[in-house]
Amino acid sequence: MSVSVGIVDYQMGNLRSVAKAIENAGGKSIVSSSPSELEKATHLILPGVGAFGDAMHELTKRDLIPWIRDWIHNNRPFLGICLGMQLLFDSSDEGGSHTGLSVIPGKVIRFSNERLSAAEHRKIPHMGWNQVTSTISPDPMLAGIPSHPFVYFVHSYYCVPDDPAVTWLTCDYGQTFCAAVRRGNLLATQFHPEKSQADGLRLLANFLQLPVEGN
Repeated sequence: MSVSVGIVDYQMGNLRSVAKAIENAGGKSIVSSSPSELEKATHLILPGVGAFGDAMHELTKRDLIPWIRDWIHNNRPFLGICLGMQLLFDSSDEGGSHTGLSVIPGKVIRFSNERLSAAEHRKIPHMGWNQVTSTISPDPMLAGIPSHPFVYFVHSYYCVPDDPAVTWLTCDYGQTFCAAVRRGNLLATQFHPEKSQADGLRLLANFLQLPVEGN
């Protein structure tokens, strides 16, 4: 079965970079804000760059929220990237208090040096290359990738799942935080696979191997 990846266009993602990375990983991309067009895909990506509240507004305006929830509920292969991961949670403190998609119980909070010793202080946003560690061993989603790969981050907020069992990858930035979640065919990364060079492309290729329900 040929793999096609729907990339949700809600005017807040680096769509071309994600689409190009998917093509380099061996998939076809469908960039659209139309559920009827995205429905043609076998896999779905929710990218995102920007503010949480603005993103929820744009998704609501395009009537994408119920459709995205249904896609995930039906265990169809899904990948959230950066803000696209944060939107899966119940709420975010970014710019006030905003309600998310409530797909994964938990919240999104800002990095704060107030909780760290002076020796642990870090620049905010967390920007650049950092190492992640899988909570799964062996991890099929990291097949062909070093056990502790370096990936590319750009964020000031991070996700705190209510259930630690959904945490897939962790990262240290003065504190250990959830760098990715996984539940069934739902995956989401705080980092940008499309900007993480060879290891990021391999991760996307592994995502494309996730089976489509009923096939």
